Amino acid sequence: MKVTQWINKLSLNQKLAALLFVLGVVALFAGNPYGGAKATIDAQELALIVEKQADHVSAEDLADWIIQNRADYRLIDLRTEPEFAAYHIPTSECIQLPNLLTSDLQRNEKIILYSEGGIHSAQAWFLLKAQGFKSVYMLFGGLAEWQEKILFPQIPENATPEQLNAFQKIAEVSKFFGGAPQTGSEPAALQPKPSLPTPALPSGAVNPKIQTKKKKEGC
Repeated sequence: MKVTQWINKLSLNQKLAALLFVLGVVALFAGNPYGGAKATIDAQELALIVEKQADHVSAEDLADWIIQNRADYRLIDLRTEPEFAAYHIPTSECIQLPNLLTSDLQRNEKIILYSEGGIHSAQAWFLLKAQGFKSVYMLFGGLAEWQEKILFPQIPENATPEQLNAFQKIAEVSKFFGGAPQTGSEPAALQPKPSLPTPALPSGAVNPKIQTKKKKEGC
């Protein structure tokens, strides 16, 4: 079987696990390309984290945290500044992969990473874990999943009463973030792609980084 065929049969979680393994091998032979310190990571711990998907945060959970104005995390957008300016998840900060270790991220902070899909997030996750950051997570499915699940959720065809109820709830969440719930009968792939909302904090939402700074200043 060709390597490409084997890769295509892997689940997203398996692909991320394979990527992290390759990155670990590269780190052993090439050292850390982003700083002078040696990168180390517990291989058994890595395998358990990936297997249990304990390194992921769902789009639904993140949306709930933002709505609740939680201030116990840092949300990091790994894309370019123009991409960030065009649209970003509310409360996120733009820190590109080569700048992670020179940023003001702290090893005791809860850090959530996202990119367009999942590859850059996996690279950043491994880099931070190897440098001793304890609470590092990836947004499952990246920005693509955020758009699909939060900004533009679609009601299932022939939806059951339970699915209708769930859609009504997520539709309210979507509107909070300036999204547009999809209620058409056509599959999402055949519908015109909705425009992304203006990248701004929803009414009532607070940037966790700013809120944390205010709390420290008041101590």
